[in-house]
Amino acid sequence: MKENFFADYKNFIVVPEDNKRVVNELFDPKNYAAFYILTLSIFDSRLSTWKDARKFEIDIEKSIKTVLSDFNQNQRERYHLQLLELDQFKNYFILALSSKTKFNSGEEKERIPYIIDKLLTNPFYVGQSWFNLIGEKGKVARKLFSCSFKEYVWDYQNHSKRDENYENISELIPKNGEIKLVKNSPKREILKYIP
Repeated sequence: MKENFFADYKNFIVVPEDNKRVVNELFDPKNYAAFYILTLSIFDSRLSTWKDARKFEIDIEKSIKTVLSDFNQNQRERYHLQLLELDQFKNYFILALSSKTKFNSGEEKERIPYIIDKLLTNPFYVGQSWFNLIGEKGKVARKLFSCSFKEYVWDYQNHSKRDENYENISELIPKNGEIKLVKNSPKREILKYIP
């Protein structure tokens, strides 16, 4: 038998599907059918604000980003989670849950708690040591989060029609009119047509 019989083995390597990591996959809302805004707080918390987690040597923001990255990698065929708000001086954080399939009416009351309790809790509880953040009642129940949610309704068809109708901003400007910048609030600036 030849010693270098398998010399070109690298041409035949096929990485198993489960081990392929999708890197930098961008979130595209067109790929999802349902959206929910989730508010999560620690069940039976030992913290008054997230800032208190430093006592337990836990970087809350880094923990959340790590778990969400892994979750999105593992659940990319079904769900996507995105951190919307985390304030060090509050005791909750807000996530956006996107699902590739629309839940039947009333079904979200079972599916979302399943996602939180079965798919999301363990990586936080064990992987990020968040078990230190809950009291005895939470440890006995092995419950980490209290969660509330509301469906986020986004009408993609109407939104995309508006984008398709005007490819150039000059089509929005009347030929004999004037556009002025009108400030309504300190945070928003609105363009208004003045005849």
